[in-house]
Amino acid sequence: MNFSQPVSGLPSTKPYLLRAVWEWCNDNGFTPYLVVEVDASCRVPVEFVQDGQIVLNISMEATHNLQIANDLISFQGRFADVARELIIPTERVSAIYARENGAGMAFEISAATTSPHPEARAATPPASHPEDPPPPDTPGGGRSHLRRIK
Repeated sequence: MNFSQPVSGLPSTKPYLLRAVWEWCNDNGFTPYLVVEVDASCRVPVEFVQDGQIVLNISMEATHNLQIANDLISFQGRFADVARELIIPTERVSAIYARENGAGMAFEISAATTSPHPEARAATPPASHPEDPPPPDTPGGGRSHLRRIK
């Protein structure tokens, strides 16, 4: 069973699990990272997208006005000292994990994507480097420790 998919018409558990892992990371002094499968519905700095994914530091120190709602994750982040507004549909998140030890959760992303969310359509200006990229010594920024739950 995929725990992030709606069951019998109930809403998805995914946003609740994302909030729980984010809180767990913060409570334990870890840095929460979000892995996003980028498509047209995502408003992210496209110059940092690699192989269709972007990994984002969503710690309290790295974000401003972070909102993990049931359908969208939005926040302001700094890339090369330039504040950027990011909007990510929850359905596009493939993982959340602690940078320091890779503990977290992975989620399946459906192949079919709905039309872009109205708030996510605006283009994002370019930037040069994110402030806190995944550690280079860990393949995939630590995602190798994650396991898909089906």
